[in-house]
Amino acid sequence: MTPDISILHVDDEPGVTEVVTAFLERESGRVTVTTAHSVSEGLAVIEKRDIDVVISDYDMPGRNGIQFFESVREDYPDLPFIFYTGRNSREIDSESASAAVTGYIKKRRGTDQYTTLATQAVAAVDRGRTESEPELA
Repeated sequence: MTPDISILHVDDEPGVTEVVTAFLERESGRVTVTTAHSVSEGLAVIEKRDIDVVISDYDMPGRNGIQFFESVREDYPDLPFIFYTGRNSREIDSESASAAVTGYIKKRRGTDQYTTLATQAVAAVDRGRTESEPELA
């Protein structure tokens, strides 16, 4: 299957982005992953490339994930945005709920989290594509 979904994964830890990229691309033959290691780098990627979904850490130097999400929403209001973070959901739920992020996945041990991450990312893109297709009369 040819990849048709472009994921941007933003995390300030290069080791994390390497592992996530490998698992996501293996988990779903539909995706290609571009990585960035800061909010500013992530925003630059979005401006230069067609990105279908963003996966972002919450804790990053300079600007946090909510600030990144808000910057993305200013110019790309329909771009799916998923938090993939080590933070406890209760710590960011109130912020992410009010910001209407697409999803939240907690980093944990084991590889099943990557299946969940890939499934959520692909589903978000597919939903967005289905909603934007014109109805046939």
